[in-house]
Amino acid sequence: MDKFFKSLKDLDKIILILVAILGLISLLMLESTAYQGHLTLSRPVIIQTVAYILGFFAVALIQNIDYHFFIGLEKLLYGLSIALLFSVYVPGLGVTQYGSRAWISLAGLTTLQPSEFVKILFVLIMAGYLSKHRDELSTFIGVIKSGLVAAPIILIVLKEDLGSALVYMVMWLFMVFFAGIDYKILLKFMLVALTIIPIAYKFLSPYQKERIEAFLHPENLSLSGNYQVWQSKVAIGSGGVFGQGLFNGTQKGLDFIPVQQSDFIFSVVVEELGFAGGAFVILMYGFLLGRFTRIVRDSSDLYGALIVIGFIGMFLFQIFENIAMTMGIMPVTGITLPLLSGGGTSVIASMISIGVILNVGRNSKRIKF
Repeated sequence: MDKFFKSLKDLDKIILILVAILGLISLLMLESTAYQGHLTLSRPVIIQTVAYILGFFAVALIQNIDYHFFIGLEKLLYGLSIALLFSVYVPGLGVTQYGSRAWISLAGLTTLQPSEFVKILFVLIMAGYLSKHRDELSTFIGVIKSGLVAAPIILIVLKEDLGSALVYMVMWLFMVFFAGIDYKILLKFMLVALTIIPIAYKFLSPYQKERIEAFLHPENLSLSGNYQVWQSKVAIGSGGVFGQGLFNGTQKGLDFIPVQQSDFIFSVVVEELGFAGGAFVILMYGFLLGRFTRIVRDSSDLYGALIVIGFIGMFLFQIFENIAMTMGIMPVTGITLPLLSGGGTSVIASMISIGVILNVGRNSKRIKF
């Protein structure tokens, strides 16, 4: 037990404080979405609270496993990832939500999205592979091989969840870039990837295609997502500099903001707390990502640095995509805002990711690459 608590003393306290601040904002905004003239302990608030408690407990547990333990376990982690992703197709276990079969039911009490946890395994898999095959990235074939390692997982996710597939792609891109890929080769790879997009588009599900069409034609409110984005932009615009006041959002109160407890929670933040509130949230994310980059800088090996870089790519893209989507700058993909959106799976997965990042920080000493 002494060892358990001693491990907590060595953690980056600023990261934990920033996570706690975002967690409090999340609970406050979720309470606001359930506000009906009086405070109430709503189910989303309870789930979020439990998720954060479990998340902080997971962070503490992870500190007792050195991240080097996972070196050499890439094949096992790969098999586990595929099994988790295919679990959504098991009769009686997998369920369809928001037009995609990407969740599993936990005894009918709640749902869990396996792809959120596979992101963590994906980072560990790619970090292990790239740290061993770094020299191969100087050739086009080597880059293709690294892409083929990532492709099966990305393609399985893409079938049901375009947003999550994009997150995986960005994580891979961040990691190969940091591992030292030749820029000319990366450019060639991206050109090849662009030629594949029209082919891949044909295999997307109807609702995924409609989301893309909606983004390309924002004026057509009959397309899925456009009306919701329009309502989101109205809410953000009505917030002004300091907002309409906590619990006083009109768009939120009238239920015009879509999926306001998860995907569009940033719209609630800006409507009620204004530009100042939205800027504060973005600033907290900026500080958090800044602390992550310090851990990369101080990492004692390429493997640890790649792990953190992968998670930086994950958090950065999810933050950008979610906020941009509420403003109509990016397509609606269903990507949640890390640590802020309601949802136990997202919070716990994010907390586990942060736990691994902190673990790298604890077990690293600064070297220069």
